Amino acid sequence: MGKYVYVIISTVLLLSFGCKSTKSVAVGNENFNLSTKQLIKENAKQAAEFKTLQAKLKITVEEKGKSQTHAVSFRAEKDKVLWINASFSVIRAMVTPEKVRFYNKLDNTYFDGDFQYLSDLLGTELDFQKVQNLLFGETLYTLKSSDYTSSVDDESYIVQPKDQQELFEIFFLLYPTNFKVKSQQISQAKEFRHLQIDYLVYQEVDKYIMPEQIKVIAVEGNEEIVIKLEYKNLAFNDQLRFPFKIPSGFKKIQLE
Repeated sequence: MGKYVYVIISTVLLLSFGCKSTKSVAVGNENFNLSTKQLIKENAKQAAEFKTLQAKLKITVEEKGKSQTHAVSFRAEKDKVLWINASFSVIRAMVTPEKVRFYNKLDNTYFDGDFQYLSDLLGTELDFQKVQNLLFGETLYTLKSSDYTSSVDDESYIVQPKDQQELFEIFFLLYPTNFKVKSQQISQAKEFRHLQIDYLVYQEVDKYIMPEQIKVIAVEGNEEIVIKLEYKNLAFNDQLRFPFKIPSGFKKIQLE
């Protein structure tokens, strides 16, 4: 599908989390009467404020009629590091605000770089915080009532910039019950690219409201890939280690 989708997949596989002692968030009464300012305020209240997170994550990748499922361990120190490890350390990744790094023992390759390549592809500055927000069920861009407007359809609030950029369009759909993100969509019509992240179900874990199921759809031209995430065994605020070392003799992946 090309380097664009390769980096999208890599980013999604690197940054994900799970669930422990969970219960699905009950659907409450819909409220479509909020102003944009009130809506953004309610959305911000729902952000989960934890220090560390560890979990098991099931990832299903569907492309060209084929499906692959992977199980990985995930650890995170919020705002500092995101780390995954597949069985027998076949694939390991660590992402920090400065670096995106991973290696694959199946083909003896590794990547060691930053977010610049993906930023260039999307036409906007992408950093650790934006990616973390995306995977933790928060809006990719900080919502400010002075910069965004909202409307409603039959099922969701629709939030978008007052002035959409020429190169790409951004839409956020919010649930009218808990005001969490329902979907994030970035489209580049001229490049025939579309990235959509749907938060299908939320769950309450201890005092935190977190995504339970996420579906990622990445389209480039006439090709599409779907990534489904399912989260298990989540635990918050434990002391965690993040070991990472690229094995010697591995070949660096070039994304230029």
